[in-house]
Amino acid sequence: MSTSLPHQPAWKRLLPPVTLGLATVVMLADQATKGWVLATLEHGERVAVTGFFNLVLTYNRGVAFGLLASDYWWKPYLLVGIALLIVGGLLLWLRSQAQLLPRLATGLIVGGAVGNVIDRFRQPGVVDFLDFHLNGYHWPAFNLADCAIVIGVGLLLLDGLFTPASKR
Repeated sequence: MSTSLPHQPAWKRLLPPVTLGLATVVMLADQATKGWVLATLEHGERVAVTGFFNLVLTYNRGVAFGLLASDYWWKPYLLVGIALLIVGGLLLWLRSQAQLLPRLATGLIVGGAVGNVIDRFRQPGVVDFLDFHLNGYHWPAFNLADCAIVIGVGLLLLDGLFTPASKR
């Protein structure tokens, strides 16, 4: 069931304002924090913030957790293409969603994906800087865009698991 009205502009049916707004906020916050890190730290520099959290400037040339990292000239374009296909698919799916939660979740995912896509064109890779470790275990560095994507996917999963189909 869609809440789209026939007289709405096409862009509002494809990308509801709440989704566009949240995606824009996430992308801007992501780029601002990455800009601050790039201006403050040298590549590989590690600044201890707490006993379990550091700031470190690193570039992820692959996908999640550095998988598929390589220096092939075409790989950033392939990864950008895949990210944009996923974003496009989500936006098409979103047209059928009337509830607020999927719209917010999609805004988080789209904003995060766009933030990371921008890095692939402007930097040697996606800028990662949040570095957590505990008792000898070290989580790969990540960024705000990654956080938004994970939260958005989690919200979509919760919505799919706990929202009755009749309300979606």
